[in-house]
Order: sequence, then structure tokens, then C-alpha cells
Amino acid sequence: MEKILYLTHTQQDDTLSKAAREALNAAVDLSKGLAGSTLTVGLVGEDVQAAANAIAGCGAAAFFGVAGAEFAVSRYGSDAAAAEALAKAAGATLILAPATSRLSRALPGVAQRLQGRIDTHVTGILTEGGNLHIQRWYYRQRMMATLTRSHRPWLLLVDPAVFDPWQGQPGSVSVQAVAASLPEGGTRTHVVGVEGASTDAQTIRPDAKLLFVAGAGWTKKQADGQTHVKEAEALILGFLEKTQASLGSSKSLVDQSSEGQEVISFLSHLNQVGQTGATPRHPKGLATCCHGEEPHVVGWRFINERRAVNTDPNCGWARGKADVLYVADAFKVIAKVNELLAEG
Repeated sequence: MEKILYLTHTQQDDTLSKAAREALNAAVDLSKGLAGSTLTVGLVGEDVQAAANAIAGCGAAAFFGVAGAEFAVSRYGSDAAAAEALAKAAGATLILAPATSRLSRALPGVAQRLQGRIDTHVTGILTEGGNLHIQRWYYRQRMMATLTRSHRPWLLLVDPAVFDPWQGQPGSVSVQAVAASLPEGGTRTHVVGVEGASTDAQTIRPDAKLLFVAGAGWTKKQADGQTHVKEAEALILGFLEKTQASLGSSKSLVDQSSEGQEVISFLSHLNQVGQTGATPRHPKGLATCCHGEEPHVVGWRFINERRAVNTDPNCGWARGKADVLYVADAFKVIAKVNELLAEG
């Protein structure tokens, strides 16, 4: 009989993030798929009661919490100690957690402390026949593997945007306080602030319905033999503001700043998608002025509907890598789209 522990941390406002609610939904489904299993919840934060009440209807048999000012911020020493204490209090054989930066840093060490095993970037959980299998991608999303383990405890870090967020009625639950023993120097790291990306506009929106990808063609010489980077910036920002799309970029475009070329000012490597960048998950995607090389296509694997605008009918997207290819000048297309959006 599996003892499943759903483990997560609260945000600064003592609530649970969307990624945390997605992992909770995965844990709830897993407990239903494994006969005889039990589900418990483990929370870490300055005050965990509000978060526990918000997910009271998830069907957990018990709620455990490690709370206090020293657990309010991301710190390996305190996070690892809290997760270890919660796992032992719950007697967990399976531990599911969202793959936030905070838990991704702490849980591998926790697996070692518990003499367990850990798998990261989990994108699928299967329980056919009463046996647990997980799925994850390797080699930059080129190969998908299905894995299982007999060793326990088994820790699973669930990638965001894979499962639907858990939705249920809030209530009132009793949270069992768990004491986490902090090692000497376990709180010597202090968070002094948060520094955002050095860009002039908010361009990264993980929950956006559309991903707009800009390729290096935006900064190249156009039909008149001149570059029009400032015009490109205005067109792209106008499109993002009107559609609230998220902005992605090819590696070749964000690398131009180190090559002495004029670049789009609000782009950074945080916008990069593809083999060496992020693998976004949005319902739709629109690529402009890029060639659709294989590394770039890899970054689009989880986009449900892929379209592209390129003046070259023989570009990579034309060979079946995009659902729709528009053979046209992206400057003219986006200018016209912005005009129509303004009218509507």
C-alpha cells in the first residue's frame, strides 16, 4: 500500500501557486489510481493554515505543516530540513511535488537523506494495472521514456503546465505541526530581494494562450537593403500588448547583443525557446522571421497549433513542421494584424 505525500511550499501571500495546484491534481489522480493508497499533504511556509484550508476538499487523510519565519523564503538548508521532516512524519513511500525552482533545488538532497530515489521533469503519470509508471522527456524533448521503480521512497518533481490545476471547495482542516531540525548554519543564507529581468517590457507570460516567437530575420536587412530594428520593436510590442501573448525568441536573435549588432531591446535569454532554451506549453504559437531549424522545432513540441510567417517558401517550417505557413513579409503581416486588432 502506497503512502502518497503531496509536498509543496506557499507563496509570499501564503497561497499556493498554479504549479502547486497542478501537482496536487496529479497526486489526487494518483491516489485514486493506486488501490489502497492514502494521500497526505505536507506544506512549508511562514503560515500554512490558509493554504491547507484552500485545498481542504482534495481528499487527503491528513495535513502536515512546517511553519515559521525561517521557512518563508527559498533556502536550501531550511527547505531540505522541512521536506525531510514532512516525509518522515507522513511515512511517505511516494512524494509528489511541483517542479518549482525552490523544490527542484532542495529535493534531490532530501532523496539522499531519505535513502530514496528521485525523478525530475515528470510529464506523465500512469497507473494501468495498479502499477505506477511515469513519463519524462530526454535529449531536449526528443525522446520520451516511461519509467518505473520498486525502490521507496520515490520522489517525483512534476513539471508545470502538464496537469490541470486542482479545483475544489475550500474548508477548514487541522494541520499537524511538524518540527524541522535545522542544522547549524542552516539559515545563514538570506534573501535580500528579487531582481527581475533587465528588459523594458513585460514579455514573458506563462499562462498566455499564444506564444509569439521572433526570429533573427526581424533585425536583418529588409527588401530596401536597410535594417528596421526600431520598427520591429514597435510592431512586436504592439502585438504583445493587444493580444497579451508571451514572447519567445530564437537563440540566434538573443545572441546578437554579443556580436555587436543592433538588437531588440526588450529581449533577453529568458525569452529563448528551443533546444538550448525553454520548452513552453501554450495552446497556440506563431513564429515570425525564423527558419524552423530542428532545435527550434524541439522547443515547440508541446504547442498545440503552430503557425509561421516567413518570406521563404522553402524554409524548415514549410516541410511539415508548422500546421500553417504564411509566405509573406512579417513586417507587413504584423502591421496589418495590429491594425485589425486596434479596430476590433
